Amino acid sequence: MPNAPALTANADDPRVLTACGAWNVANVERLERLCEGAARADIGAIDLRRVTALDTVGAWLLERLARGGATRAALTGADGPYGDLLEEVRGLNRGGPTERRSVNPVLQRLDQLGRGSRRLASDSAAFLHMLGAFSAALLGILRHPRSFRLTSTVYQLGRVGWQAVPIMVLITFLIGAIIAQQGIFHFRRFGAESYVVDMVGILVLREIGVLIVAIMVAGRSGSAYTAEIGAMKMREEIDALSTMGLDPVAVLILPRILALVVALPILTFLGSLAALYGGGLIAWLYGGMSPAIFIARLHDAVSVTHFEVGIIKAPFMALVIGLVAAVEGLSVKGSAESLGQQTTASVVKSIFLVIVLDGLFAVFFASIGM
Repeated sequence: MPNAPALTANADDPRVLTACGAWNVANVERLERLCEGAARADIGAIDLRRVTALDTVGAWLLERLARGGATRAALTGADGPYGDLLEEVRGLNRGGPTERRSVNPVLQRLDQLGRGSRRLASDSAAFLHMLGAFSAALLGILRHPRSFRLTSTVYQLGRVGWQAVPIMVLITFLIGAIIAQQGIFHFRRFGAESYVVDMVGILVLREIGVLIVAIMVAGRSGSAYTAEIGAMKMREEIDALSTMGLDPVAVLILPRILALVVALPILTFLGSLAALYGGGLIAWLYGGMSPAIFIARLHDAVSVTHFEVGIIKAPFMALVIGLVAAVEGLSVKGSAESLGQQTTASVVKSIFLVIVLDGLFAVFFASIGM
């Protein structure tokens, strides 16, 4: 290999090295080893007259080797293009390492707080904008009922409602059974096992039933809405609708949100029944309470008001889930990474807002005596 690079010490003066062969990127691994071996020696000069090829990589390795000692070694014997290239490389990275500026932790926290506040304001504005667009589209449907897309709404209702019934019933059944088992386990110490019926009934009908169903709908249907709308935006289908004079909110978003508003109360009702069934089954098998006693106790402990409180909250939670899903879907920037990020953000924000809304309703119903 005649052009193999080499770096040898002069027999008369070991501080003078002779570089030969091709110092280019094709031999970068060999050059790295040569320079690492020579870096430990005290180098006074490097003779480049026998170098047959030199590119930026080789020039930089020579320059780095020349800078490595206590004093800079001289690069001799290079002329023409090689000399110009070495002069160019010599001017690189002449400054010392950049010192890291110390950051005031208070200012850093304030900066993070400001950025978070700006994102919160931006998200709130987008949510209110979508709420206004949805209200305008709904008003347009009321004024012109023929423009309502019934087929699309029924199709979406089947997806988010009918197809979700098995998983909703199963999960709420298990939740009700777990609540009853834990209640019986702890109430048994005080001889108050019968009060597990009160706990299961009130918790399921007022809070847990609608909350669990809303969270599952946010994860199942809300994320699907965001992915669908985001994919349509990536394929410029939403722009095409606007070009044809159609309102994307009325065509795409309104049927989806209306389907959620109708489906969530129904799923909440079915989920509550399943949770009560699970609780009653555990009370019978684990607590020794017969179904007749469970139903009689449930009739005495739970009023229709508890059921109304849960059902009233369901449409509002569905509206929040649908609006957040639409906002995040329209925020997709055009890449698969952005689509995944917005879908995740849709689920997180929907669940957060559903829990906040549930807390606000709890305060409201407590203040009016429900």
